Amino acid sequence: MSTDMGVAHAQTPELTVAAAERTAAAFAAAGFPKMPARTLLALVSSEQGSLTAAELSERLGASAAAVSGAVRYLQTVGFVHRISQPGSRRDLYALHTDEWYVASMRNSTVYEKLAALTDATAETLPEGSAARARVAEMARFYRFLNSRMPALLDDWEREREAHP
Repeated sequence: MSTDMGVAHAQTPELTVAAAERTAAAFAAAGFPKMPARTLLALVSSEQGSLTAAELSERLGASAAAVSGAVRYLQTVGFVHRISQPGSRRDLYALHTDEWYVASMRNSTVYEKLAALTDATAETLPEGSAARARVAEMARFYRFLNSRMPALLDDWEREREAHP
């Protein structure tokens, strides 16, 4: 048993899986694809930060095809990578580092792309229209996020170093 904020918790794999599933559901509710969210949380909550496709499938109660698609998505966005295991046909899927989320945001062009796409949408709308103004504001918001992200990540790294 461990105590966290005064509440006793039994450390069992079932509790960990259930907690990871609740967290994945919150990610999905925020717009992250459901199966990649479940897969990411399974990896994050695993002791080594890596699992084979078969282990992911078993842990998630999901088909090999669903796991394959989720892992492919997570590789595309830079959250995980594949590690070949010498002498085995099974690959491990692993988080990049302890700072995978920082690295993924530092290397992400998502806000830049969203700004460009919303600009393109705004240009198709009538000049001076409320719709064009809303879409243009959305583009400005994404540029704002893009400009502030490096400083925010620097702040986070300082926070991590100050409170390991």
